[in-house]
Amino acid sequence: MGYMSQLNNVFVILILALICSILPSSAMMYIGFILILAHSYALGIEVAGFMLVIILLMLIFFMRFSGEQNITFVFTPLSFAFSIPALLPIGSGLMESSLSAIPAGCGVVMYYFIRFLRVQSAILSNPDLDMTDKLQIMADGLVQNWGMWIAVVAFVAVTLLVNLIRTRSFDHAWRISIITGGVAYVFIMLVGSFGMNLNATVAMVPLLVCTVLAVLLALVLEFFAFGGDYSRAERLEYEDDEYFYYVKAVPKASVATSERSIKKINAEPVREERRSEESSGTYANPIFRQDERPKRKKTAVPAAEKKDRDRPRNQLQRMWILRKSLRNP
Repeated sequence: MGYMSQLNNVFVILILALICSILPSSAMMYIGFILILAHSYALGIEVAGFMLVIILLMLIFFMRFSGEQNITFVFTPLSFAFSIPALLPIGSGLMESSLSAIPAGCGVVMYYFIRFLRVQSAILSNPDLDMTDKLQIMADGLVQNWGMWIAVVAFVAVTLLVNLIRTRSFDHAWRISIITGGVAYVFIMLVGSFGMNLNATVAMVPLLVCTVLAVLLALVLEFFAFGGDYSRAERLEYEDDEYFYYVKAVPKASVATSERSIKKINAEPVREERRSEESSGTYANPIFRQDERPKRKKTAVPAAEKKDRDRPRNQLQRMWILRKSLRNP
């Protein structure tokens, strides 16, 4: 909201983000409530009191039933900020239960009321205006905001519809629910704006473009979250002493990988031939020498010392090979 300058510091925002990353996901909602109340208090004590009443009504009558699904309340204003509001009810219906429709609707109310306060901030911050007049302005801005109520109906209906279709057992239920949710969102927004003669207008082209983008992002979400291969689906039937079971098994989609053939080269026969040649009886072989010394147990020798020892032996071997080649051209 930006009305309290002390909370607009980037370091305060980073510290709060770090705290939210450590705490459970539901803590983000309560920290968000505290920030909203602080900014509303900077705008006026009447605004803070009215905002506190709205938050308490949401928590007592609605959001206490949704439990872990209340994280949807946090993402609702983000979906409006990125101009893809249809993505939130479609994604909530895919990834969460039907109870996520409650925080989705409450998030819409909070977003539209904050936007109303931004528009009326100059009037509400006027100290010459009476408290009753300020409360009347805020009450009218909440109750008579027909665009907000149309969006609430659209979010709740799309969330329930997508979740209902997604949990069915027919093929491609996820993709059908995504497309149906996008069509239902556009239909409800257009009917609420033009068909019911309300004081709310919706731009058709941006609505269609943003909804198509939200459907495409939801299809990407479906690929990573589900990714079932319906071409290999199986239907199983079995029973026990009390129930009959009808199960549809859909395997996960897998990427085909090329098989690699590794050819191993075995050098054991060559080694055996070398050993047989060394053990054969020839006059060049040391077994016919009488002055052969007994073999000693090899000890570990440093690499530098071993290299110095082997240097004269290698030179003698080279001279012997050279002499032999000269005798036998």
